[in-house]
Amino acid sequence: MRGAKNYKREELLDRAIELFRRQGYSATSTAELVEELGVNRKSMYAEFGSKQGLFEAALERYSERNLTRVLAPIEDPKADAQSIRRAFTGYASASEGAFSGLGCLMANTAVERAALDPGAAKFVDAYLDRLKAGFTRALANAREAGEVKEGTNLDEIAALLSMSVVGVSALIRAKAPADDVRAAARAISNLLDLVKPATEPA
Repeated sequence: MRGAKNYKREELLDRAIELFRRQGYSATSTAELVEELGVNRKSMYAEFGSKQGLFEAALERYSERNLTRVLAPIEDPKADAQSIRRAFTGYASASEGAFSGLGCLMANTAVERAALDPGAAKFVDAYLDRLKAGFTRALANAREAGEVKEGTNLDEIAALLSMSVVGVSALIRAKAPADDVRAAARAISNLLDLVKPATEPA
């Protein structure tokens, strides 16, 4: 009879997420994972199969927990243009404090692994689809409220905003000056001014 596990899978994944965020996949060795997780190599492989299996499980948990919180402003059914602006202000705020140098694990993975790793790419693709869907809905709400002019290609704007989220995260990961990150986020959100309906002259 197998002995009871002396660890919780979720706790291991949370530790792995933080290590992968700090170092990326390629720079993280199996030995570092074993030390960070606090289990022996045999237990780690028994639970996740491989370093790749652990990474994919970490991406799945990150998608379910962290992204739900981070994307809340644009995934609210009532999200609008102001929600998009607030979202980018919030993302830029991560350039200071504990998140500086870390960025978003999913955005980091999009840059580091997606082109090389089909297992990671499926999570990145889902992340990008989720971003675009959230922005598209928020823009549609904004158009209905008269904040976005008719005829605006919402898919194109949503795609640009989605790519911009990845770019801002890359700046945070690279420890770009906080003022520059905030300026970039403002410039991105101010793109919404370009699709406002024209006001009638007084």
